[in-house]
Amino acid sequence: MSFKSVAYVSPRDGPRLIVLGAVHGNETCGTRGIERVLAELDAGNLRLTSGRVTFVPVTNPLAYAHRRRAGDRNLNRKLTPTDTPREFEDDVANWLCPLLAEHEVLLDLHSFTAPGTAFVFMGPADNAGPVEPFTQAAREEALALRLGVGRAVDGWLTTYAAGVARRRELAATFPEATLDLDPRYGIGTTEYMRSTGGAALTLECGQHDDADAPAVAYRAIVNTLAHLRLIDAPDPPPVAQIECLSLCEVVDRLHPDDAFPRAWRSFDPVAEGEAIATRHDGSTLVAPFGGCIVFPNPSAEPGHEWFYLARPSARLAG
Repeated sequence: MSFKSVAYVSPRDGPRLIVLGAVHGNETCGTRGIERVLAELDAGNLRLTSGRVTFVPVTNPLAYAHRRRAGDRNLNRKLTPTDTPREFEDDVANWLCPLLAEHEVLLDLHSFTAPGTAFVFMGPADNAGPVEPFTQAAREEALALRLGVGRAVDGWLTTYAAGVARRRELAATFPEATLDLDPRYGIGTTEYMRSTGGAALTLECGQHDDADAPAVAYRAIVNTLAHLRLIDAPDPPPVAQIECLSLCEVVDRLHPDDAFPRAWRSFDPVAEGEAIATRHDGSTLVAPFGGCIVFPNPSAEPGHEWFYLARPSARLAG
């Protein structure tokens, strides 16, 4: 399959933005939002006045053609160029990663499985640590406040790395689990973009089949273009109130009989000590702190992320 990107370049210097849709093939709201913006740019209803913007309506064409999350594997894990591509997503990475590195800001548009409301994933605060050193937090935070959503989440890569360490301990106990023990498996589009010195946000626009999700994606693209001064439009005001949460625990499913006692939705609150799930041996998993559950996946394969836990954060306050 071939890959497609559409670029618009102004004669005036300015930021370089890239917008991705359908990194996962069954998450089409970003594709629809991008198509709407492309039509408006081509019709002259939107006009680039500075900088460059590149759109990738369908980042993973194999997964998109089959209307499924992945082609051969999850593109948004272990995203890096390789001299020895084995899976289709390796070919995508060899094309996509250099394209990302040509830009300064990434907006990656996604959706999720369980019902819920849109939210934005940010990177870490500025730091010089070993997991995800970063210096663009202020730029990400300013943009996150202008995407039109009322919730922001951070803490992805550090939480994932801790989960990998825990998998290493469990690998011998659960040999039937398809455990991925490489910390780099947590690196997706935004993490790769930050590694090149850029800023990046993932916008989760709503549930996969939510009729409003494409409009959420469209609004976010236009707001980003305005905020970065790529189009002649006022800077959108920051949202009046935004809830900020930090991921701090990931729990893997270890057996096909591991089960949830209820149909959890992302951001359902959980109290300290509340039962969240039951292992196949009858043991109960309880919340170690008060917070909320994120990305519960009752269909997770053994050895893969089953759910995350997040706690409130003071980031973005005031």
